[in-house]
Amino acid sequence: MTKKTIFSICGILIFLVFFILSGCQPKKETIAEKEAIPVKTIRVEFQTIKDTIDYAGDIKARDEAKVYPKVSGKIIKKVLDEGSSVKKGDVIVYIDRDEVGFKFEKAPVESPLTGTIGRVYVDLGTSVTVQTPVALVVDMDEVRVDLDIPEEYLPRISLGQLAEISLRAYPDEKFTGVVSKVSPVLDLETRTAPIEIIISNSDHRLKSGMFVQVQLILEERKNAAVIPKEAITGKEQQAYVYVVEGNAAHQKIIKTGVRQGAYFEVVDGLKEGDMVVVMGQQQLYEGALVSIGQ
Repeated sequence: MTKKTIFSICGILIFLVFFILSGCQPKKETIAEKEAIPVKTIRVEFQTIKDTIDYAGDIKARDEAKVYPKVSGKIIKKVLDEGSSVKKGDVIVYIDRDEVGFKFEKAPVESPLTGTIGRVYVDLGTSVTVQTPVALVVDMDEVRVDLDIPEEYLPRISLGQLAEISLRAYPDEKFTGVVSKVSPVLDLETRTAPIEIIISNSDHRLKSGMFVQVQLILEERKNAAVIPKEAITGKEQQAYVYVVEGNAAHQKIIKTGVRQGAYFEVVDGLKEGDMVVVMGQQQLYEGALVSIGQ
């Protein structure tokens, strides 16, 4: 065997050994690690969700009346002040009649209903006529909020329907109101119908004139699968989400129901505990490898 042949054989052997050894070396990073798409997820929970329409309004006493004198004259005595409780027929002020031919006799101005004196508009010595308001009497055991409802919602409004009431004065509380009146007639210009919502107020914490936010509950679903809007991709008729199982994302077609703010009820396509992607889904595809971030 010639030297040239020996060198050739040795070169081939060295190449084979190098090839085999290089193939056995561990890779620095796996394909899975290279392709993993970072995402954030939420776990599907069952909870109550409500379909509502939201309004702003003002509180008014359910019953209130301005009180007018029956005769002209001057106020000579104030019996009750603002904030005083009053019963129907109680005297609020007395008037000195100034009509010619009548001898002096105090004329009483009486309350037309039971409640509270909300305002007294006159002082001692004030001259009044039968057109002069003397006081405002309010019954605050119940208060009301008046709203104008667009015609498209009217088929879903009924007597006894509940409303959630929020006030700036009590930011950590919610009050419950009930629809007590629904007008059968719409305003021809606005195409709206007035409704009245009554709120119990036995402790008189709610004051006439307070600003309120009203959520009129059209529909309520309990034990519903609820997810945020940002998890949903596609249009309403072809909506889908990505659910993470293991380290892979799978596309799930869903059917949505009631919406409350930024959250949707899912009536089909998800189960409790599913891990739904809420961030990063724009890069996903069926079976995509993912890494879940905090």
